[in-house]
Amino acid sequence: MKICHRYIAWQVLTGMVIATAILLPLFSFFDLLDQLDDVGKGTYTTWDAFLYTVMLMPRRFIQIAPFIALLGTVGALGALAVNLELVAMRVAGLSPLMIGLAPVGIGGLLIASTIALEYFVAPQFQQQATILRAVALEQGAELGKGLGIWTRNERNILRIGEMLHKGRATDIEVIHFDGEGSMTAHVHAWYADIFDESLWKLHDVTIRTFSPDRITSRKAHILQWHSFLGPDDIATLTKSPESLTPIELVKHAEFLRATGQKADAYVMALWRKVGGAIMTIAMILVAIPFIFGSVREGLGGKLILAALMGISIYLFDQIIANIGLVFQLNPIVVSVVPGMVLIAVAAHWLLRRTF
Repeated sequence: MKICHRYIAWQVLTGMVIATAILLPLFSFFDLLDQLDDVGKGTYTTWDAFLYTVMLMPRRFIQIAPFIALLGTVGALGALAVNLELVAMRVAGLSPLMIGLAPVGIGGLLIASTIALEYFVAPQFQQQATILRAVALEQGAELGKGLGIWTRNERNILRIGEMLHKGRATDIEVIHFDGEGSMTAHVHAWYADIFDESLWKLHDVTIRTFSPDRITSRKAHILQWHSFLGPDDIATLTKSPESLTPIELVKHAEFLRATGQKADAYVMALWRKVGGAIMTIAMILVAIPFIFGSVREGLGGKLILAALMGISIYLFDQIIANIGLVFQLNPIVVSVVPGMVLIAVAAHWLLRRTF
């Protein structure tokens, strides 16, 4: 029995490797086509577009992991079914449940690899790719064209026109409020050097002070300001939620909540990562019932049907996630429940079809 499990596991692993070799270049090719539209703008070259696409590959692998699980499992077990090897295993006493344990184990390895990529590879490469593209296209990291980057705490609003890099920002505005919510001062700096422990050195500063009876203005060549943000927080503001590690998402969501800001997008991104792991296992369980039963339609028919089902599930999952953000639904429910429901349906389907 152990020999059979190892054999099935090896076949499923091979199937997932083949699925990765097909799907990852395909999705990356679409990314490259999208980037070629920007070639020629600024200093953005074809080599930059190619490098950007390559650096996004770890993120794409994480995103398509459920498809890899589905098509790899269907392809591997389908080949065993077509060659009547599954029939021989059933005759030897292996139940469908025992046969299905091997793909689930390989699915666990697939999830472990995506977790490792999520923590140590994909965020760093994605962020560097974004910076590379922005520099070549002469773009800044913005939360809206011409609006800059905005954040606040209880008594301050901070606007950063553009982050040149992690240690320097340009076009800085700081608005101070008193305990009653009245504006007491407005500070504008041409640029700022950002140091450790939230220390900013503002350059070419204009300071306006507001009092009930008058407004005063003065200028300063250099002004030191202890910001409520550190360099890591600023860097986080310029990154998309998807490109952050789970730990960074948790920390930044806590920061936004502590300063009275909405953290829905970051919380949703965190639970979407959890939901992706659950969906990977769900796809493997969905694949298993495809195999048992009649093999008259052949392996090609099974793969086409599995691909169509995978695309449908992916689109449905994306629609649910967007609806959750728009209507501010519980991110745990939106991200985790679809995968759990699919697991329940697949388990019921497996029990009905194979026993």
